[in-house]
Amino acid sequence: MKVANIGLGLIGGSFALSLKKNFPEIKRYGMDKNPEHLKKALELNIIGEALEETDLHEMDVVIVSIPVDKANAVIQAVLDKVHPGALVMDMGSTKGELCSAIAQHPRRNQFLAAHPIAGTEFSGPEAAFSSLFENKTMIFCDMEATQADLVDLAKSLIAPLEMSLKYMGSKDHDKHLAYVSHLSHISSFMLGKTVLQVEQSDKTIFDLAGSGFASTVRLAKSNPVTWTAIFKENQNEVLQALEGYIENLKAFQRQLETQDYTQIQQELVNANELKPILNGILKKEENGN
Repeated sequence: MKVANIGLGLIGGSFALSLKKNFPEIKRYGMDKNPEHLKKALELNIIGEALEETDLHEMDVVIVSIPVDKANAVIQAVLDKVHPGALVMDMGSTKGELCSAIAQHPRRNQFLAAHPIAGTEFSGPEAAFSSLFENKTMIFCDMEATQADLVDLAKSLIAPLEMSLKYMGSKDHDKHLAYVSHLSHISSFMLGKTVLQVEQSDKTIFDLAGSGFASTVRLAKSNPVTWTAIFKENQNEVLQALEGYIENLKAFQRQLETQDYTQIQQELVNANELKPILNGILKKEENGN
C-alpha cells in the first residue's frame, strides 16, 4: 500500500510516524509547500520519499493535513488525480464549509472528513511523534457520503491507535468544536495579549507567573497560521460561542463591581461541575502519552 501525506507538520507528520510504527510495510510519501518541512521530514524518516503531483494516481491513501482555508482547493485537486479506489482523508479542525464545497465533486464518495482530537502547542515536522493519536478521539463527519469500504480502510489504519470513534454531521462538528476547542484557543491568545500589554510597563509580571498562568496561556504558543485559518473557516460558530463567553465575562464584571460575592462564589461552584469531565480528559491524555 502507498500512503501520501500532504502537509508534514505536527498532525500529518505524527500520522505518518504512526503508520511507520504500526504498518512498516506501507510505503510512505509526502509533500509540503514549505521545502524546509519536506527536507526535515525526509531527514527524520517521517516519510520515505517526496511525493510529486504526477504520482498521486499511484497512491492508495492520501492524508491532507494543511491549514483548513486551503483544504478545499487541495482536496478537490487530489480527488481529480487519484485512482478510483483511493481514499482521500483530511485531518482539519473545521468541516462544514469543506463538506459543502466538495458535495458535488464526482468523486465525493472517495473523501472522508476526519478530525483527530489530538495535538500540542508545537508545530512543524520536529514536533511530530508516533503516539500523538493513541487513545484519543477520532471524529468522522458525514460518513454516509463516503464509500463503506473506504471508511473501513480508514478504520483499519487507526485501529492500532485504539482511538475512540465518533460520528457526526459536519455542521454539528463545527458548532461543538467552536466551544470546546476554538474558544479555548481564543481565550489563551487574548490572555497572552493582555498580559504582554501589562508587561511592557511592568517588567516584574513574569517573575510572579506560576503554573496556573503557564497552563492557561499554553495554547497561545499554537501556530498562528493554522488558527487564523480555523477562525476564518468557522467564523459563524466562533462568533456565536464568543457571544456567550463575553456575556459571562460581563456578568462576572458586574458582580465584582457590585461586590456580589455570593453570586460569584455560586458561579465558581457551578463551574466546578466540570471537575469530573476535566479529570477524565486528563486521564485520557496521560494514557495517550
